[in-house]
Amino acid sequence: MREAWSRGYVKVCGVTSVENALAVVASGVDAIGVNLATSPRRVTPERAKLIREATEGSVLCCGVFAENEDEEISTYVRALRFDMVQLHGALGSALYDDLRRCNVRIIKAISIESEEFARFDDDLVDAVLVDGPRPGSGAEHSWDALATRAFRKPVIAAGGLTPQNVAQVIAATQVWGVDCASGVESQLGVKDPQLVEAFVTSARAAWHAGEE
Repeated sequence: MREAWSRGYVKVCGVTSVENALAVVASGVDAIGVNLATSPRRVTPERAKLIREATEGSVLCCGVFAENEDEEISTYVRALRFDMVQLHGALGSALYDDLRRCNVRIIKAISIESEEFARFDDDLVDAVLVDGPRPGSGAEHSWDALATRAFRKPVIAAGGLTPQNVAQVIAATQVWGVDCASGVESQLGVKDPQLVEAFVTSARAAWHAGEE
C-alpha cells in the first residue's frame, strides 16, 4: 500500500455527501477535501463530520477554508479531526501556531498570478497548492510561472485539471501532487467515480513515466 502523503499525491476536493465521498475513496485517491468556505460546494459542519467519520482511516481528509475567521478554523479542525487544512487566504502567526498544536498538515493555496506567489515563505507549511487566477473556478491556466519559481516544500497543482490534461500538466511542471474538483464531476458537487478513477490512473501513469 502506497503512502498517501508522498509524491504522486492525488486529492479530489469538494465532496458533498457520504455516499459520494465513499465512491471517490474507492476510486483510489489519497485525499478528499471538505469545503467549509463560501463556495457552491460548501457543506455544513454536521455534513462534514459525517463525511469525516465515514472515511476516517481509509483516506486523508482535508478541511478547506477561505475567508473564515481564525477561531472558526481552529474550532472546526479540533471538532472534525482533519488530517490537513487547505487555506485560501492569510496565514497569521496565531492561527499557524494553533494548527501546529492540532498536529495537522498545512497546505497553503496560492493563486499563480498573485503577489503572494512570488513572496510566500513556504518553509512555514507542509505543501503549497498552486491554483489559477480565479481559485475554485475550474478554469485552465498557464503553468509557466512555476518554471522560474522554486519552492522548497511539495507543490500541488490545481485549477482546471481533468483526466484529459492532468498527465500533460505533471509532465510540464514536475509537481508533487494534483488536486481537482469540477474536472471529475457529473454535476456541481457530485463526483463521477469513473472520471475520478481515470484522473487517478492518468496522473499516476505520468509520474511513473517521469521516473523511468
